[in-house]
Amino acid sequence: MSLAEGVLQLIEDAAQRENFARVKTIWLEIGRLSSVEPEALAFCFGAVTRGSIAEGARLEFVDVPGRGWCLQCETTVPLAEHYAECPRCGGYQVQVTGGTEMRVKELEVEE
Repeated sequence: MSLAEGVLQLIEDAAQRENFARVKTIWLEIGRLSSVEPEALAFCFGAVTRGSIAEGARLEFVDVPGRGWCLQCETTVPLAEHYAECPRCGGYQVQVTGGTEMRVKELEVEE
């Protein structure tokens, strides 16, 4: 619920700054390693946006793959989960470098 409220706050701040009246579509980048469940976020977003400028807005999710830096291979590798082994060398000294984020990428708005 707090993530949905945070997204709504970002939208309301942008509306005040950019002077728009309604949001039609929101594109959210969600990393595979972020522990954010898109379906649960969509449900909560529908609840928190009632009566707001984002009521009825469509959520579009953009998948961001996980990636990490393998200390043994000294290369960036794809990661499917935290603490996964390196797909190149099989080592476990992999530091997560991407796929943990969630951010508003784009808004389609009405003035």
